[in-house]
Amino acid sequence: MSDRSIAVLIPCYNEALTIAKVVDDFHAALPQATIYVYDNNSTDDTATIAAAHGAVVHYEPRQGKGNVVRQMFRDIEADCYLMVDGDDTYPAESAPALCAPILNGTADMTVGDRLSNGTYAQENKRAGHGFGNNLVRAMIKWIYGYGFEDVMTGYRAFSRVFVKTCPVLSAGFQIETELSIHAVDRRWRIMDVPIVYRDRPEGSVSKLNTVSDGVRVIMAIASLFKNYRPLKFFSLVALILLVAGLIAGIPVILEYFSTGLVERFPTAILAVGFVFLASLAFCAGLILDTVAKSERREWELAVYREMNRETSR
Repeated sequence: MSDRSIAVLIPCYNEALTIAKVVDDFHAALPQATIYVYDNNSTDDTATIAAAHGAVVHYEPRQGKGNVVRQMFRDIEADCYLMVDGDDTYPAESAPALCAPILNGTADMTVGDRLSNGTYAQENKRAGHGFGNNLVRAMIKWIYGYGFEDVMTGYRAFSRVFVKTCPVLSAGFQIETELSIHAVDRRWRIMDVPIVYRDRPEGSVSKLNTVSDGVRVIMAIASLFKNYRPLKFFSLVALILLVAGLIAGIPVILEYFSTGLVERFPTAILAVGFVFLASLAFCAGLILDTVAKSERREWELAVYREMNRETSR
């Protein structure tokens, strides 16, 4: 495996306080790797410090972590991609354990699990983050049937084929959720690797907003649910509309059987409207499910082509 190339991907925004240590630590942990730092409009010396410590520095003007990761995936060629934040919260000594399953072909994505050993709960001082992580995990488990140990971690490794066939749509911090859902929906081989987490050092400030970013993540899950599993999504919508129609319509029907009259026409029309919309939603789900299956076939063929290109390299 020593001849396999590893790219360490570090998206950065104002991480001058920690970036030198992060680059040095990953150089020590993975001497054969190339360290890439993508500066995302930092107003401090992040890029200068990273370059001085031996990182390959690029600039991404489109603000948002998702935009940075998308450009990294497009630009960089490697056999294994290790993504990590530049805030020195993830241990570089765990990098070989994350990369090994990718390099030996037993996994397509490895996930740095901060939760299993309890260090995230002990170290993380940001209120609501643990609850948000658990909520997202529960939603993905319910929708897709796969239980991640830690779905919001920014410490992951990917195979080349995964990276080159992954459509990154998110612009911001929803990227971790998107990568997780893509991996589950496309049946990639996923492996959780427990890691030790440490909170940001004093003076380093998180860019996350618990409420606004949490809402964006939940909206991203709903959007990806609609795109990846349209029949299930629209069946749920149809069920909700049908129940609403029954709630509105049953009293009208009972009244008709009792008196032979329909006196509440607005309620009857509302009930019929709900049932009609439920039928439309279910039909839309059937149509979009056919489209999604066709797109999935095209994606599978694209994966085969990418694997053949990798074999011929």
